[in-house]
This record gives sequence, C-alpha cells and structure tokens, in this order.
Amino acid sequence: MLINIRTSEANKPIVQELTRRLNLGAENVVSRIAFSFSLSKNIKLDLEKDLLDSKGKEYKDDILFGKYRDYYIALICQHYGLYKTDKDIGKYIKMHIDHGLTIMNKIFEENKNYSGLDFLLENIETGIEKLEENEVSNDPIIYDEHTRKNRIVNKNYFAESIKLLVGKSFENEDIYFKLNDTSIHNNAHIAVAGNSGTGKTFFANSILKQVVKESKGQVNFIFLDFKGITEEDEKKNSEFFNATSCELIKAPYKPFPVNPLSFIDNINEKNKIMGINKFVDIITSYSNIGKNQQQTLKDATKDVFAGMKGGQYPSFKQIYEKVLEYEGDKASTLREILESLSELDLFETTVDLKNNFLNSNYYLSLSGDLPKSVRFTSVFLIINYIYNTFMNMDNAPIEGDYQGMRYVLLIDEAHTIFKEKKSQDLLEKILREIRSKGVSVILLSQGIEEFNQPSFDFSSMCETAFLFDIKDKTNLKMMQKFMGIGEKEATKLKTSMEKIQKYQLVSNLKEFKVGELFKA
Repeated sequence: MLINIRTSEANKPIVQELTRRLNLGAENVVSRIAFSFSLSKNIKLDLEKDLLDSKGKEYKDDILFGKYRDYYIALICQHYGLYKTDKDIGKYIKMHIDHGLTIMNKIFEENKNYSGLDFLLENIETGIEKLEENEVSNDPIIYDEHTRKNRIVNKNYFAESIKLLVGKSFENEDIYFKLNDTSIHNNAHIAVAGNSGTGKTFFANSILKQVVKESKGQVNFIFLDFKGITEEDEKKNSEFFNATSCELIKAPYKPFPVNPLSFIDNINEKNKIMGINKFVDIITSYSNIGKNQQQTLKDATKDVFAGMKGGQYPSFKQIYEKVLEYEGDKASTLREILESLSELDLFETTVDLKNNFLNSNYYLSLSGDLPKSVRFTSVFLIINYIYNTFMNMDNAPIEGDYQGMRYVLLIDEAHTIFKEKKSQDLLEKILREIRSKGVSVILLSQGIEEFNQPSFDFSSMCETAFLFDIKDKTNLKMMQKFMGIGEKEATKLKTSMEKIQKYQLVSNLKEFKVGELFKA
C-alpha cells in the first residue's frame, strides 16, 4: 500500500516558510515534524470534519517517510486503534500533517522572535520528560478553554516603548536600555550580578521604578527577597515603595495575597492530579522528605481536594490536619514544614480567582528567621503560581517594534534559590516560555559561578546582563560566559573589571559599548 499525499492549499506556503524558519533541510522534514507535533497534542481528528483539500505540496511515499515508514504508520495505528492495512491510514497521516503545520505556523506567527531551535528544544524536552515516568514535569498546568475563561483574566499589556536610564558614561552621556524594543532585543530578561554594597539593589529598584513610570502603571512587579529586608533597608527603600505604590509584605507577619494551591485545576481530573503531583514535588524538593512521606502528602492532598465543594480550594492547615490523621502523633519532617506553612499564615486561605494581585506591586520579604526549607518552599510556590497563571493567558502581542509587557518578576539571591539542577531546569523553562506572555524576569545575584552551569547558560536565556564588582573578577572566561560576549570584547571587559569601583558596572547592552565601564 503506497501512501502518497498532498497537503492543503493553505498549507503549501506554510511548508515553505517553516522550512526556512526551522532550517533543517528539505520540506519533507518539516512535514514529519508537523505530523509528530500534531500527534503529541493527543487530539483525535475526524475524517469527515477535519480532512482538508489536497491542492498543496505533494509527497511521495518514500520521500515523506524515508526509511522510517513503519514507525509513522505504527504511530497512527496506535493513536486510532487501526490495523496497519487500514485503507484510511493515508488520510489520517495527511490530516495530522495539515493540523501540525497549522498549529506550528500559529506559534511562529504569534512569536516573531521564536526560532526553530527554541521550538525543537522545548518539544524534545517535553518528550524526554514524558519518558521519565518518575519525574514530575515542570510544564505549567494548562486549563481547558471553559476553565480558563472562568479562572484567568488576561492582564492588560503595555505595547509602547519602555526606555530605561541605566547609567551615565564617564563623559556624562546618558545610557538607555530599550527594554521591549524587539528590533534591538530578543527578550526582556535581565541578569544582574554584584557583591553586597556595590549598588546592585539600588540599580534594580531604579529599573522597576522606571518600568512603572514609563508604562503609566500598567506593568506591575513582584520583588522576591529571599534573605529578608532589614529595618535599615526598609527606611532606605521608602522612596521606592512610595514612588511605585509598592506594598511591602514581611513574612510571616502578613500573608501574601494568594493561595498558591489554587494553581491546581479542581475541575479537570487529569490536571488536578498533575497539579497535586507538582505541589508535592515542590514540598519534597526543599524539605528532604522521604518516599513514604511524599505518598502521605499526596494522598492527604487528594483527600482534602475531594472534600472541597463548589470549586473551593483548601488551605495548608486543612492539608496539615489530614496529614496528622494519616501519621498520628509521630514527629516527621513533613509535619514540621506543613505546620510552619499553616500556622505562620504565609499565604491567604481565600482564592483570588481573578488574579487581582497581578495588578499591584509587591515586595515580598521572607525573614531570615524562617526555616530555610519554608523560605525555599514559599518562593517556589509563588514562582510556580505566577508561571502557571501567565501561561494560561493569551500571548502579549508585538505592536510595531514593541513587545507588549505585563509584568516583571524580580528574584533576589537567585544564585541561592536556583542552585540545584532541578530548579535550574524550572528557571530555564520559565525564561524560555514566559517571555511571549509579556513577562520580564530579573535575576539578582552576588556572584556568577552558579549561573554558569553546563546545562544552563545565561548568555542565551537572559539577553541583557549587568555586572557590578564581584569577588572572582579575575576569571575572564566565566565573566564572558555570564555576559554572553566573545573574544573581541574580552580585553575591554578585563580592563574595566580591573578598574571597577562602587556604583560602577559593565554590560552587554546593544545600546552602549559592550564591556565598557560606566556609572550606575
């Protein structure tokens, strides 16, 4: 049985355009990818409703499949429960090629700076994660359309120029950073590194203040302070808080205005299980609980969710009480962390169904007096909540040269929070995916060593890097990697870092001279 197909007429130019964008060779390669991508969505197409015309690109059997013909047919047979000689196999293959081309084209149309490499890395990573049965995916929980409309309000975006003054040259020339100008920058993510007392935090506050002002208050932010703000720093930052109408929340004295459990989909059963598994994984990752306690937490959380009515969400206290029922009076690490999360009132118990907190500015200070496991868990629950919420929103469009912007997620002490491989993988996923939603991630660190991991490279994830004085400023290769610059600018970077003083920095800004010293 020969299988010769033609794509739809509408998809003929799409094949050509995607072949150009992906740059992987002949047009049959793109159609193979489109076929696989369509099947990966686990959608069953209908021969009567979804079979398009055959006026487009023609593929002969051997050209389309190459030496992997049996594998492609097996995939279709498995997906639809067909035998390998079924007369409609060719039609099913054609439907999925057309469907895959359509949805791939939509992705590239909505993300003008999205490369073929981005597409392949994301989807290969997704496939690998599905093969690792014991691993909890870092993927967001995507609601079905009905739930999304009821649960997610698309935050307004600002699609005009956001031009930030980041410093002055030694000739007193103003240096500007055009945050969302896509003709200059591929993304709006920023890495800032510098020793304590070098001006790093003041610089970050200045960026946030200008973002709020330039966007007329439409772009909001959260500043996650892992180490906790001191009374002295609180006084120093009073002007920043006032200028940005930023609410300071000092945990555990005031709860953060979200229930982080509400990222779990309590309507769709499959999504609910995925969400509960992810919640358990976050608790597990930063509390070192064993396998038995993981299962206890999972069972307790499922039981509590099963008892909620009318779309309500549980509190940490309810899960803690259920765990006590399971474990009795024996002491455990699980009990200890859940007790802290419930009794310290770190989060609201009510649910902000419209995500109104995203329309305000917050500085969340996690006191250093809190147990480290509680601080880690709290930070990742919030990051996960924000990530899931934005990933359920429509993309923020590019208007003219300007990427629509909605939000800034600033994470202090990033070198501490993202030290482990698993958390680095999560951060990489967030940086790659959330940019299309109009979110800028700013990461502050004291050093650069932890960021320069073999599997995690800031030069590709955070396009713009600012480097203040650091301890290991003699390690030129490490600084080059952090800044994402080559040998051409290395000499200038080395000279600048040898002379650097307090409140001075270098950057890889395309609007200025790469590696040249300037004043913050």
